[in-house]
Amino acid sequence: MGHDALMDPLGSRLHLLLYQICIVTIGTSGTVKVTVPTQLILGTVGQSLLLPANYTTDSGDHQVQITWTFQSQSSGSMLLVTATNNVLTHDMEHGHRFFLSPTSASLWINPVELRDEGEYTVKVTVSGVKVASASRQLTVHVNVPVSKPVVWSEPVWGAVENVDNATLNCSVDNGTKIVYQWLKAGKPIRPSSRHTFSSDNKTLFISPVLKEDLSNYSCVARNPISANESEPVTPNIYYGPYDLTVNSEAQYKIREGVFAIGKGMPILFKCSASSNPPNVYSWFQKSNNETRPIQWGPLLRINSGKAPEKADYTCCVYNNITGKRDEAQVTLILSVAGQEAKKHTRSSLHSLTIIVAISLALIVCVLFYFCFRRCYPRKVIRQELYHRSPIEYIRAHEMSVAHESSMDDYGIYEFVAVPEPAQVQQARPDKLSTVYDFIRAPDLHTTIYEVICHSPETF
Repeated sequence: MGHDALMDPLGSRLHLLLYQICIVTIGTSGTVKVTVPTQLILGTVGQSLLLPANYTTDSGDHQVQITWTFQSQSSGSMLLVTATNNVLTHDMEHGHRFFLSPTSASLWINPVELRDEGEYTVKVTVSGVKVASASRQLTVHVNVPVSKPVVWSEPVWGAVENVDNATLNCSVDNGTKIVYQWLKAGKPIRPSSRHTFSSDNKTLFISPVLKEDLSNYSCVARNPISANESEPVTPNIYYGPYDLTVNSEAQYKIREGVFAIGKGMPILFKCSASSNPPNVYSWFQKSNNETRPIQWGPLLRINSGKAPEKADYTCCVYNNITGKRDEAQVTLILSVAGQEAKKHTRSSLHSLTIIVAISLALIVCVLFYFCFRRCYPRKVIRQELYHRSPIEYIRAHEMSVAHESSMDDYGIYEFVAVPEPAQVQQARPDKLSTVYDFIRAPDLHTTIYEVICHSPETF
């Protein structure tokens, strides 16, 4: 009994120790986790592609094996590459294009081919006391970039509105998984009763064509990795004639469709209408219950000197493709008011010319008068002073003594030094040639009054 009692505590301790060893062994038996940042990757033919992957494990001393497999509908499932403890084993058929990074488990493809599209699976296995593994799957779509689309319309020669149909086609030389879209003047075209598309959207049908369908059409081709737009194309649509009008100068217009001018005055009418191809124009004159053709073309020039006093002129337009025609009529009246207006215009121009000429003549005369008044008086006084003899100067002095009225003293004054009467005899007049010589003689003084009295009579 004593021996059994001693063995029971020892057995319990042994069981506890074995339990702890099992817990430690299970905790370090090698767990692994694989992660990928994205499950869909787009590849381009001819370029390189990375399939990113990463793994984590809590066992540092056990073996790690990384395996990449590929599966597609055309080729089935195949092993691409395997790495065991950083030792790579390539598939003999595909190993030259697939490269593995053991540290991260990522797969590098260079270059990418169309057959590389499919499902890729990466599997990481860790072996130790216990083997553990984890895997992730990625999808790769491989595409060819879209080349520039080309658009053409049918029929090539053109379509008649309300009669023919038009077809626009779009094609590309390169590209995969292409989606087509049609634009009219840069805006998407929606399906309608007259606009329909083929199943792949490569063809646009317009049935029937109208004038409003005349615009720029383009095709946009795109796939997951690229997009491109074609050059705009305008289909050839025959239409018209539309919006026929006949116009002339507004001054001759009395009311809509009626014009009046004076006898002998010319007038020009212009006929225009929207049409493709351009219309054929013809003019007809109707007067005195008689209609006759007078001219071809959109312009009609009439010399009213040879025209009847009242006549109707009709412009006819015709489209030789659509077979449609239209016409518009105007009435021309020769009026006396028009002649009087012409005469009045000429008379007004003649009167205006006379008024301008007279105004210019008056301006010139006024300018000449002011120039004369400014320059001539000084010149006269200067000549009188320089050329007057001393004897005349003495006589002027004697006459100035009897001068009493100051009303005659009005004029232009120039101040000079003159001699006194008592000292005039001191200078010999026969030796003095001018009044300035006389003035400059020594000790001669007089007043300014004599100069004023003998100023030129023009003052």
